[in-house]
Amino acid sequence: MSLRKGRTDLSAESKTRTPEKKRYKKARMVRINVFFFIIFLLFVSLIIRLGVVQIVKGEEYSKEVNRTEVDIAKYPAPRGKMYDRYNRIVVDNENVPAITYTVERTTKAEEKLETAKKLAKLIDIDTQFLKERDLRDYWIAKNPEQAKKLLTDEEKKLKPKETYRLQVKRVPKEEIEKIQNNPEELELAAFYTKFSSGYAYEPQIVTTNLTSEEVSLVAEHLEYLPGVDVITDWNRVYPYEDTFRSILGRITDAKEGIPQDRESYFTARGYARNERVGVSYLEQQYEDYLNPRKAQLKYISNKDGETIAQQLIDNGRRGYDLKLSIDIELQKKVEQIIESRLKEAKGHPDNYLLDRAFVVMMDPFNGDILAMAGKMYQNGEMLNFDYGAFATQYEMGSTVKGATVLAGYQFGIKHGTVFYDAPIKIKHTKEKSSYKNFGPINDINALKVSSNVYMFHIAMKIAGINYVYNGGFPATIEDFIKMRNYYAQFGLGVPTGIDLPFESTGQQSDPDTPGKLLDLAIGQFDTYTPLQMAQYVSTIANGGYRVQPRLVRSIHEPVGDDEIGPIAQERPTNILNRINNTDEDINRVQYGFKLVTGPGGTASGMFNHDVAGKTGTAETFYYGPKRQYWGKYVYNLTFVGYYPSDRPEVAFSVVVPWARTSRGEIVNKKIANDIVNAYVELQKQYQSGEVESKEPSNDGE
Repeated sequence: MSLRKGRTDLSAESKTRTPEKKRYKKARMVRINVFFFIIFLLFVSLIIRLGVVQIVKGEEYSKEVNRTEVDIAKYPAPRGKMYDRYNRIVVDNENVPAITYTVERTTKAEEKLETAKKLAKLIDIDTQFLKERDLRDYWIAKNPEQAKKLLTDEEKKLKPKETYRLQVKRVPKEEIEKIQNNPEELELAAFYTKFSSGYAYEPQIVTTNLTSEEVSLVAEHLEYLPGVDVITDWNRVYPYEDTFRSILGRITDAKEGIPQDRESYFTARGYARNERVGVSYLEQQYEDYLNPRKAQLKYISNKDGETIAQQLIDNGRRGYDLKLSIDIELQKKVEQIIESRLKEAKGHPDNYLLDRAFVVMMDPFNGDILAMAGKMYQNGEMLNFDYGAFATQYEMGSTVKGATVLAGYQFGIKHGTVFYDAPIKIKHTKEKSSYKNFGPINDINALKVSSNVYMFHIAMKIAGINYVYNGGFPATIEDFIKMRNYYAQFGLGVPTGIDLPFESTGQQSDPDTPGKLLDLAIGQFDTYTPLQMAQYVSTIANGGYRVQPRLVRSIHEPVGDDEIGPIAQERPTNILNRINNTDEDINRVQYGFKLVTGPGGTASGMFNHDVAGKTGTAETFYYGPKRQYWGKYVYNLTFVGYYPSDRPEVAFSVVVPWARTSRGEIVNKKIANDIVNAYVELQKQYQSGEVESKEPSNDGE
């Protein structure tokens, strides 16, 4: 009975457990189904993703795997040459061997150091250029672990630029001194600095001061010197040495590179930062032409930045050549004349402030500058000061009287008008006069003897002033403007247009008294440059046309080493304006200029050849480099003229500022005579073949 009862109980328990088992089994099946569904979704997603990779983006990913980078390295090519008007080379290039280093994207500091050690065993390098900052950079590169210890744990979390700046600042002074006292370490520092001075794929010139043995050694070991190459670089050379040197201009060296203040200008035009560029005068003015097309080497690197191939894509070429208007032999003679006469004049004890002189010679018809020279005596040494001929300005005195007479004609003053030359007196001022009283005098004779009073009367007529001795002088600023506008037609007080940077236009001061109008009329108020004076007298010499002066006649394709190539661009004669005078007006002033060098003229007996011109002596005050003498009374001695007087070939100006001798000083006239003699003699030698020259072509005419 008890056994049956027990079976009955078990059966009951079994009945109660069966539903629970079913629920558990059902739940497990649901979980399994969900798990298999998730796996199914994952497989579907994977298949879709594989499809996208292989079908949709397969080509893109394939390109990424095989991706390469292309960088262009540019190597030096010579700048264009400069020739004078007779095709004589005045600026040339010489080839020099050079060692370069090209850093790649993946180049590390330790790799640079290793290459520097190897290269230092083969060649020497000048270490004078090194600065303390260079030594600090070198020490950090050589001692990276010690450099890390210069930072605190907090500082190490900063950006790399900030941490490096702190490291540079904290390099121990004794470590710098160790490098400075170790020649071998200094050489390594110099190489490392050169290696690190550029950007990726921008070849840096390490040194050009090499012997043939050093070049051979490096060339033999290039396989073991990654980034190093031996190339042919160039330097500027000047066959005529210092003659006209300052106007030819200067270029930067590889260390200077492009000027920082014009970096964006040059980099936008494809210049490398270490590239040499013109930074003064002709080299700067014609940089776009003189600059060469550099040789180009293509570097191909993989996606990891490793270079896998190199390819030459352009051999480069020399820059365009310039044919100048200058006669370099005439320029040389003119410079010698100025130097000799300036030393002679300084021999006078009163001429302790006289330290400079200038000459400009130009073709009055086409604007060619044949010679433009200046000398300056400083600290017992005679220096080239050619650029002073267009960059400095002075009161020119009576040489401007030709423009004053022509201005009077434009205003309506008749030919032959007579004024009475006697002292002029304006109320509350001192008398103004000529160097002597000439009495009744006409326009022609006023030029011949350099009457100041005649020019005063012209200025008063232009201003509408009826002169009364010791009376008022109601000139206005408009009268000054009117006179200056007359002068501007000749190039006085305005840019000449010469193809050079930094030209001065002179100075036009505000008058403190109305009577300064009279000073303006005789060249003793406004200031002008020697070049402006040459343009002014050329305008009179050629019949009234103001011609733009030029130093470059034409631009040429580079060809052989010694011959000038075909014209790439002409620079034709440019007539800026014609003065508002008749031919009869101009002929009359030309006649007056001719009388200046004849009997009774202010330059009588001074010339060996047929010269017409005008003397000038400006009474002014010294404001030169010797400040202790500011305000001293001085004379600016000047002369403008042209040769020959009937059919001018050359016009010229001579300016000798700050003499303190009497009006009898004739250094300006001596220089004028000497330069005309030199010009005439050279023309004879060219015609006879005594001086080698090639006849200038008529390009640009």
